[in-house]
Amino acid sequence: MPGMTTTQRIGLTGSIGAGKSTVAQLLRARGLTVLDADEQARLVTQDPETLTLIEARFPGVVVGGRLDRAALSARVFGQPEALAALNAIVHPRVRERMAALEAQAGSRVVVQDVPLLFEGGLDAQMDAVIVVDAPLPLRVGRVMARSGLTEAEVLARDARQLPADQKRARATVVIDNDRDLPHLEAQLDRALRQLGLGG
Repeated sequence: MPGMTTTQRIGLTGSIGAGKSTVAQLLRARGLTVLDADEQARLVTQDPETLTLIEARFPGVVVGGRLDRAALSARVFGQPEALAALNAIVHPRVRERMAALEAQAGSRVVVQDVPLLFEGGLDAQMDAVIVVDAPLPLRVGRVMARSGLTEAEVLARDARQLPADQKRARATVVIDNDRDLPHLEAQLDRALRQLGLGG
């Protein structure tokens, strides 16, 4: 229709410890609208209606009207059926919120920061996908330093995501976060130019 502007939707994803959150901050600093799926998931799981559904499926994980995230994680960790049941409750609500935020933003370009972009099939809804990557030992070290998880725990989490080489193969642009911040910024600016978004 004449007069209608279409939003260019860019997906941002990466394996655990790759530095996706840093890239999201850099994109915001460059004036782009970045919507954070993890943040929306946290908000969704504070909603009383969602909590009721989660408690019905996983009794005991809602305590005093609040989600006990550690207890819920323990229930779904390594349990594909349980995780699928949780995702069926949470993901549609997150997608709804992301769509509403995108509409409110009214921006020509919107970046959707989604950790499990490929795993959830959301790459099909994107005009382009940026994948942030780094070598596995570096990623493991970063996560251990910030989270207190053991190497085995980080590797277990990484193993449940789509392998990094498959993410790279499906990306429109790959940003390698294996050096310092200036190197990362230079790669990001090059990626934005590739996508027609940079000067």
